[in-house]
Amino acid sequence: MEQNIFSSTWSVLYVFINLLVESIILLDDLNNDNMKVEKRISGIVYDPIKREKIPGVLYISNGKINRFDIDKRIKGPIILPGFVDSHIHIESSMLTPSEFSKIAKKHGTVAVVADPHEIANVAGIEGIDFMINNSKKAEVKFFFGAPSCVPASPFDCCLEILDNQKIQKLLKRDDIYFLGEMMNFPGVINDVEDVIKKISAAKELNKPIDGHAPGLGKEALKKYINSGISTDHECFTIEEAYEKISLGMKVLIREGSAAKNFNSLHKLIEKYPKMTMLCTDDCHPDDLIKGHINTQVRRSLEFGYDIFDILQVVSVNPIKHYNLNVGLLQEGDSADFIVVDNLKNLNILENYINGEEVIKEKRKARIITDNLNYRFTSQISIESVRLLPHGEKVKAIKIIEGELVTEIEEYQFKEKENNVVADVKNDFLKIVVVNRYKEGEIFVGFINGFGIKTGAIAESIAHDSHHIIAVGVDDESILNAINFVIKNRGGLCYCNGSLINGLPLPVYGIMGNVSAEEIAKKYKEINSTVIEAGSIIRAPFMTLSFMALSVIPKLKITPKGLFDVNKFDYIDQFC
Repeated sequence: MEQNIFSSTWSVLYVFINLLVESIILLDDLNNDNMKVEKRISGIVYDPIKREKIPGVLYISNGKINRFDIDKRIKGPIILPGFVDSHIHIESSMLTPSEFSKIAKKHGTVAVVADPHEIANVAGIEGIDFMINNSKKAEVKFFFGAPSCVPASPFDCCLEILDNQKIQKLLKRDDIYFLGEMMNFPGVINDVEDVIKKISAAKELNKPIDGHAPGLGKEALKKYINSGISTDHECFTIEEAYEKISLGMKVLIREGSAAKNFNSLHKLIEKYPKMTMLCTDDCHPDDLIKGHINTQVRRSLEFGYDIFDILQVVSVNPIKHYNLNVGLLQEGDSADFIVVDNLKNLNILENYINGEEVIKEKRKARIITDNLNYRFTSQISIESVRLLPHGEKVKAIKIIEGELVTEIEEYQFKEKENNVVADVKNDFLKIVVVNRYKEGEIFVGFINGFGIKTGAIAESIAHDSHHIIAVGVDDESILNAINFVIKNRGGLCYCNGSLINGLPLPVYGIMGNVSAEEIAKKYKEINSTVIEAGSIIRAPFMTLSFMALSVIPKLKITPKGLFDVNKFDYIDQFC
């Protein structure tokens, strides 16, 4: 009996001793692992908070900066906080977030503030979830907002209207960081209930509200800003930017593929560094391959602006304004920073995000094979792109190169066989918009300033509703280009008669399902073909994509007709 008791006691003690030994070994292994994962990055650290450059060593583990030791013997390289794009629509790159990340990280980007209103127009909340879930596969940090205007205005259409109740639910989510750009500025000024409730919901949750107020001034602008809207990326002149800043609004300097405002606004970096941020808004893949926010940083350095003012604008302001989980080279921060050779060439040597160097990592492109459910119209006939003549003149959209705003131009139209036709000599071309959501809703108008002499271009990227939009010289080319896009359930192309050079975009009709390099290469090829056909616009597809957006002055086109943004109503195209 005593022997059994002794035996049982010894068994329990044996198990206990083994557990204790295993725990000590495990603890020792964990300590050794922690020693193994600790990184030491040496360089000249440009502290954006202290506004000092300090030589030393960053000690990093578990994705954070544990400490920083000063070491005056260190001569380089240069360590900067990572760059943040403070406003972008990822969909306009024609890339999914994970593919966008693979290119942006090479340019020193560590985070982007993304408004997913493009995908929300074509796929509703399902589309927003798609973008967020896809971004989890990326190294660059994505911070998405709740799109405030889906559709962009009461005159546009979309798959699913996001009213104030749906926006309130979105804003309560932890993965939604702000209320997207409030393009419906008349709704704000006129106290439209649905608009005001969206703004109120964001304010109650202490989430920032992005603005969109091109050309808005005086009392209307004051009311717009006083409603709680805190940013604007639509300034075209320095005077407009000064006025908005004087009223407490932060101004984002935009340098995208179509709208380029850096040359007009860069003085804000020196004069109002705490009220300024940098963004691209819309960046096509061929431009992204060449550079991202780093191009604006490099140009700012060339102008001689203080490096700490530049870092304030490109890193500190967006991180603090949007309350982003992105580090600023402080002890305890997430280890998000870049290593560059010097402040002239600004070559990105390394990019650390959550303590991991991401540039050197190579990932195979993921082909999207999901059965995406989105609506697309059927192919159309030649009669759909014909226009019966009325009156003596026709109003046309006049493009301003490098801007999203347009003017109104009247001209004496030509007709052939009871059909108003393009006037190539005077650069008045046909522009056609086909509703992607409804069968048979098509409008034919005219546009000046494209310059192409042969063929037509078409695309399913038409902000923000993303109908099919086309511009061309002859009806056959216009028809074939549009039908190429419809047949592929999304894409863009140049067509000259029956010859087509196209790029399918099968991810909701606005993004590709191949690598960024493949899409950029094909897009560049098609874009070059359009320029060879006479386009006087550097980014014809990007520029065309904004001709259907009924919230940027002055004259735009929708499937229902010509829209005067200043009057905020449709107008007769003939006079």
